[in-house]
Amino acid sequence: MNKLPIGLRTIKTAIAVIAAMLIADQFGGTGDKLIFAMLGAMSVMEPTFKASVQACLSQIAGVSIGALISILLLALPIRSLTAIGIGIIGIIALYNALHLRISPSLPCFIMVMMCTSGNAKPAMYALGRIWDTAIGLGVGMLINMLVFPYDNSRKIRQTVESLDRELVLFLEEMFDGDQVLPGAEAMNEKISGLKQQLAIFANQRLVLHLRRQRRELEQYTICERKARELIAHLKVLAQLEKPGRLNQENRRRLAACGARVLDGRTLNSVMELDVVTNFHVGRVLSIRLELLEALRRK
Repeated sequence: MNKLPIGLRTIKTAIAVIAAMLIADQFGGTGDKLIFAMLGAMSVMEPTFKASVQACLSQIAGVSIGALISILLLALPIRSLTAIGIGIIGIIALYNALHLRISPSLPCFIMVMMCTSGNAKPAMYALGRIWDTAIGLGVGMLINMLVFPYDNSRKIRQTVESLDRELVLFLEEMFDGDQVLPGAEAMNEKISGLKQQLAIFANQRLVLHLRRQRRELEQYTICERKARELIAHLKVLAQLEKPGRLNQENRRRLAACGARVLDGRTLNSVMELDVVTNFHVGRVLSIRLELLEALRRK
């Protein structure tokens, strides 16, 4: 039976929502305080600190814009449905004019609730909405940063180790004696994945381990740079018409990294193809060692 897809972020979200609602129940500003505290807490449960801050700012901006437009509309002598129609058009037009990538649904939601609430003090009601949302955002941010913060360093290491296995398979296939050269597509995919994981790691904030995170980011950035160097040499090898003959040094180094070399051609005379092949194979093996050393560095 398959395991339920419940991860740490799911559990953290539930904890954040419950904590935010408990606090909002005591210190909230409006009758709908639990809803807005819940929305705020859920919105900031992103995998990185940067994404959480962006979600926090978009929530505050959305609630503020919706509340401000509602105050202006409620000051006009028009029916609530007419005000809602004008407000929706105005909010969407404002978001388009400012080229905002966030959804205008939140300010529209705020505006609809305020225009249909019949509250006699729209300004105070608007401030209460912002306060309730801020409670959820604050609680969510604290829990997201302090309780099992997302850390993809293990995934980065696994990606680099998987990249190394793909490299060995590439070299085995290149010198398996059939004269058919392998492609570097799998390696390219691994490096793209490594780059994405590095971007996520760089946007995290491990509050209790900032020094360790900076050190590891430098370490993983070196790994990614070495991986790109590997691809440059592998692409040259993959574009040869056929593989050249290996010299004894590269044969020894390939065997040392666990690659099976079935190509038994001897290098009794040196041709240009042999020189090119051995140069790039030698560089690949050297960069591989540098990459693994950088990964093991403490």
